[in-house]
Amino acid sequence: MSMTGDNLAHHLSFDVEEFFQVEGAAKCVDRDDWAGFASRLDEPVGRILDLLAERGVRATFFVLGWVACQRGELVRRIAQAGHEVASHGMSHHMLARLGPDAFRQELRESRRILEDLSGQEVVGFRAPTFSIMHRTAWALDVLIEEGWQYDSSVFPVRHDRYGVPDAPTRPHWARAGGEKAILELPPLTRRVLRGNWPVGGGGYLRLLPLWVIKGAVAAAQRCGLPAMIYLHPWELDPDQPVLKMGRLGTWRHRVNLARTHDKLRRLLEAFRFTSVRDNLPALRAGDWPTWAYGK
Repeated sequence: MSMTGDNLAHHLSFDVEEFFQVEGAAKCVDRDDWAGFASRLDEPVGRILDLLAERGVRATFFVLGWVACQRGELVRRIAQAGHEVASHGMSHHMLARLGPDAFRQELRESRRILEDLSGQEVVGFRAPTFSIMHRTAWALDVLIEEGWQYDSSVFPVRHDRYGVPDAPTRPHWARAGGEKAILELPPLTRRVLRGNWPVGGGGYLRLLPLWVIKGAVAAAQRCGLPAMIYLHPWELDPDQPVLKMGRLGTWRHRVNLARTHDKLRRLLEAFRFTSVRDNLPALRAGDWPTWAYGK
């Protein structure tokens, strides 16, 4: 199945979390110390909102519940600018650490907080660190039971922290133990030899040449498929403090931070983007394949 027409709009998303909350910082930043860090979200979120307003683009912001509790005015600002507010959970724990009961509680709490702040119905979810995998496929059933309309937590790549390398790379209906399924919107990848290579966001978007990203989006567009692009506000903040994440972790976190804004701007100039919410009626009406997780 594909979405036809010259006006196909791709999906632009942002995971709203502080720079010190990334999984790579877990060994050097204690969660009990989070409140002691100064928030650095105002400037990069402002730059993002200004760029989106300049280009006339709406996006989806997956907001961490912890951030929403601390920075409620930021959630209101995003919503008032016309963007979709979705959930990134509460604690930024990977789902394997939560388990089904705690995950269900986080879903309910984050939805309540985000809906109160945004005035929107919150219907989309993205797990911290793309942590829905085969061993955490139970999360799909919880999302379905709790009435969420779509998920964007499965990265169809091989990675040391996450990934389902054999999962579909296009939108699909995802199910686990039950018969019901939820719409899954994976980040953009590109097939290289026998594997899927991540190109659609984060450090991959910062590291790879723009022509590679454009080529992957164009390939999806030729197939009538909306590409999912994702970034974090901290990726537009090159002056953020340096955390002691080790040589590899620091490189992953900081590579090309100063170039993110320009690369995003040029990507928005090349293709049409919108929020998931704007495309959701057509997506949910689509005859996408169904794929079972938890194998």
